[in-house]
Amino acid sequence: MASRKTVKGFVERLNESGDAAVDLGEEDVRLAAAVILVHASAVDGTVDLRERLLLHDILERGFGLDNEKVGQLVAQADEKDTETLDLDGFTGVLKSKLDKHDRMKVLEMLFAVINADGRIYNSEG
Repeated sequence: MASRKTVKGFVERLNESGDAAVDLGEEDVRLAAAVILVHASAVDGTVDLRERLLLHDILERGFGLDNEKVGQLVAQADEKDTETLDLDGFTGVLKSKLDKHDRMKVLEMLFAVINADGRIYNSEG
């Protein structure tokens, strides 16, 4: 069984059923995705510059945000990730508000961030 803050655990919970379709740009969906992406960028113990730049780019393109709003979202996500013991609440938001297609988009974002430094560590898988 995967721990609650591993990427594998997140993927397992996100792939469970739950098919209510919603706009991927909703504020709570954006924050939930951003927290998970921020966490993934740091799960190997370091935040590589490429991971951080890609994170910003993914959030900007994926949610149609300008650079200032992405900065605010990342700052909020950093704070939530620091104070959160597990990702279940954020996973729950994505599961309840996104259909399977949109959950797959978030997974694609997740793996892009994890692989941004060119390496996938055991702690990231």
